[in-house]
Amino acid sequence: MEIVVLRLHHRITRDKRMSSHLALVARAFGASKIVYSGEYDNRIEQTVAQIVESWGGNFNVEYTQNERQYIKEWKREGGVVVHLTMFGIEIDDVIDDLRKVEKDVLVIVGGAKVEIEFYHLADFNIAIGHQPHSEVAALAICLDKITGGKGRKKRYSNARVEIEPCKKGKKVIDKRRKE
Repeated sequence: MEIVVLRLHHRITRDKRMSSHLALVARAFGASKIVYSGEYDNRIEQTVAQIVESWGGNFNVEYTQNERQYIKEWKREGGVVVHLTMFGIEIDDVIDDLRKVEKDVLVIVGGAKVEIEFYHLADFNIAIGHQPHSEVAALAICLDKITGGKGRKKRYSNARVEIEPCKKGKKVIDKRRKE
């Protein structure tokens, strides 16, 4: 199963860090790429490229001018669409159904006010609780539940930098240095 994240309505002045953080969470929790709409912003692409260069993987960033068409094409190709919204069904009540789906998954994360059309395009409208919260936190929880924690445990053979878990302190391994 491939997981792709679609970030709706990126606004450079307001969302520059939020959209980059969504991309980093998507990568760290098992998605293969993030697609964003709204204003084109090459800083997101640069940020992710730097992370992938150091930490490995094949994560990509794409821009789309037409998110509705992107979603419709995703569905036409047989994929499932998950929309993260506080107004959806609690994730724990639908996660078993979602895990049974043997199709690629597109996870939509809103930006500015999300039009009702996106609620109707989605196969699942999922809530990570019904209180105001960060879309970054919602994405992390959703991806972790979809992958059963496997996404965040990935290690990449092409990583130049890795963390060695420590009970105290910290240890960063630079794989470019000869020991």
